[in-house]
Amino acid sequence: MADQDPGGISPLQQMVASGAGAVVTSLFMTPLDVVKVRLQSQRPSVASGKCLLYCNGVLEPLYLCPNGARCATWFQDPTRFTGTMDAFVKIVRHEGTRTLWSGLPATLVMTVPATAAYFTAYDQLKAFLCGRALTSDLYAPMVAGALARLGTVTVISPLELVRTKLQAQHLSYRELGTCVRAAVAQGGWRSLWLGWGPTALRDVPFSALYWFNYELVKSWLSGLRPKDQTSVGISFVAGGISGMVAATLTLPFDVVKTQRQVALGAVEALRVMPLNTDSTWLLLRRILAESGTRGLFAGFLPRIIKAAPSCAIMISTYEFGKNFFQRLNREQLLSP
Repeated sequence: MADQDPGGISPLQQMVASGAGAVVTSLFMTPLDVVKVRLQSQRPSVASGKCLLYCNGVLEPLYLCPNGARCATWFQDPTRFTGTMDAFVKIVRHEGTRTLWSGLPATLVMTVPATAAYFTAYDQLKAFLCGRALTSDLYAPMVAGALARLGTVTVISPLELVRTKLQAQHLSYRELGTCVRAAVAQGGWRSLWLGWGPTALRDVPFSALYWFNYELVKSWLSGLRPKDQTSVGISFVAGGISGMVAATLTLPFDVVKTQRQVALGAVEALRVMPLNTDSTWLLLRRILAESGTRGLFAGFLPRIIKAAPSCAIMISTYEFGKNFFQRLNREQLLSP
């Protein structure tokens, strides 16, 4: 078959296999993503006497309180979350089970084409780097993963912002449209890429670490098994371990990304844009000052619980699809 990669399948078949994996992963993992975003987007209590902008993430997207002292009772919102299980229970109790899948349409619209492009780009880049001897086989997965992710992050950043808003603030699509239009009117189309920096800082290192560790663990588990016939079980274990390691190391950037994107709602409430947007490093220092090290790792448990199985499900589904198309292509070649 023309235009096939060294593994014996075409880029189109790679895209189909990865797209199917993205659908399965999204259906299972969206509730954990919702909980993670809610935990990361809530802010610590603010001292009375100050004006405050508070997003409770349940019914009304934003509250602007002109007097912190008068709002002391209101601020003790029963839906403030103290942990992962507390968030699950309160979201289901106050908003219903369906809320755990809020943002799923945007997630599917974003992840299916993005994942298809990302996995295909990774395999093609890795084959190119190894084929041209531009880097060693050991580091080719790291370089290919970083480059593939950088391109994908840039393309899907606006959809990532929309999904984060839906999950963090439980907006209707009409309210979301109003919020986005207000942001564009104030800050231009560039505002739709709000959070691109911390998203890239989270996802590009994540991808580099993930693919580097995945190929190492897979190679160690596979032994003498041919590289193009990796079993689904080996892919599942290697993907889960690699995803957990990468998610832990990049979590602070995920917190910054979430807070920056949720802050887009301030445009709707205040009708103004901040004169200067804090850099990623300034935001990291502010979170550290307000909430300590724990704040930098807010949503740790749901992110890890999500990252390990989602990476495991995604890569094993992808490898299963690749193996399926490899067998199909061989049968077509052998058939008269």
